[in-house]
Amino acid sequence: MPLSALTGTKLRERRMAARLRQADVAARAGISPSYLNLIEHNRRKVTPEVMDRLADALGIDRAALAEGQEAALVEDLRAVAARAGPMGPGAAGPGAGGVGETGAELDRVEDLVSRFPGWARLLVALGAEAQALERAVEALNDRMTHDPNLSQSLHELLSSLSAVRATAAILAETPDLEPVWADRFHRNLHSDSERLAAGAEALVSYLDGSGDTAAQGIASPQEEVEDWLRGRGWQITDAELAGGLEPEIAGLAAMAARDLARADVARRAVEAQAMPEADFAQAVQRLGPDPIALAETFATDPLSAMRRLAFQPGSGAGLVICDGSGTLTLRKPAPGFPLPRFGAACPLWSLYAALSRPMQPVETRVEVAGQAGRRYRIVAISTLRHPMGLRGPELREAAMLILPDAGEGPVLPIGSSCRVCPRAACIARREPSILTPAA
Repeated sequence: MPLSALTGTKLRERRMAARLRQADVAARAGISPSYLNLIEHNRRKVTPEVMDRLADALGIDRAALAEGQEAALVEDLRAVAARAGPMGPGAAGPGAGGVGETGAELDRVEDLVSRFPGWARLLVALGAEAQALERAVEALNDRMTHDPNLSQSLHELLSSLSAVRATAAILAETPDLEPVWADRFHRNLHSDSERLAAGAEALVSYLDGSGDTAAQGIASPQEEVEDWLRGRGWQITDAELAGGLEPEIAGLAAMAARDLARADVARRAVEAQAMPEADFAQAVQRLGPDPIALAETFATDPLSAMRRLAFQPGSGAGLVICDGSGTLTLRKPAPGFPLPRFGAACPLWSLYAALSRPMQPVETRVEVAGQAGRRYRIVAISTLRHPMGLRGPELREAAMLILPDAGEGPVLPIGSSCRVCPRAACIARREPSILTPAA
């Protein structure tokens, strides 16, 4: 059974509970007291043989010192500290005696988990809640900034309010108004007031939402389709494609969403015919997640290979696709890689570099701001189509495959979008972030 980073702490607690001195336990285990002291403070690794002797010396089962939930709790606490970021100009750096950027003593985290596991779990829960609130702020900011339905509703409210105010001003400032005109203005006032009330009611209903999809703030057919695919784990098997998905698609609320879903299913069916599930899985094991090599193997285009990779069963890869305008037309997220719901994304994304260089693969290693130093390998490529022939318009489509990366070396710092990116010194920033205080 594996030993955890808390083994020494547990060992020290068991010895002290038994009221035994380090020298006595060390003698029974056949090691020096100084070596036992280092082990108890988690400064020396211990071999299974030595641990067996120490367990015998204390009269306990070695399993009591083995890895358990505490190890995962330690890693969760470290992740919370990494996400918290610096606490200000006076915060100590990572090399300041084991103190991280948040001011937390990272070298004492094992002691915290061992002595106060309840407080440790509470801190992890609060960290998860803070992260969820950050995502909610990001979604609400995107919605307030770019949601066309919200903008239209607010415009309707302001128009009705202006009409009511203008009519009321005429009635109030013209005491000798003729009865015929006064009656007309009163009717207009009543009509505009009803329109204002209806608009306000519709706006409140839209913001509050009802049901699961409305609670997520779905405001477009594309989002409704993505929500449907998310509910399926983004996967549609070849057998389901052959059997048909029309009953599910017919359950989507918007007609435009149903059309988009049918188009997505039709494209998947073509990709499944070119790259059958079993053959594609074997090719991935042989070639790795290389969309260019996979496209060559199955004589298809790289974007189809990227889609097939991202939609594989159990795939943790993310996928973003945009058209020639840079508008995101598909957003399958990767863990820890937030995607904007509305508006433009980070200008440093490889997706846009690929869009300007058709059929030239772009591979980049990146680190996403505010995501505990998570790193990813990005593969992006753009393709061209001329559906109307030589004299017709050129249509571009670019895709960006997001793969986890645990390697070392230089990375490109990126974000989700400028409005919610905490990286203040970004060379590509186009607008201030709501997460960074103004200078």
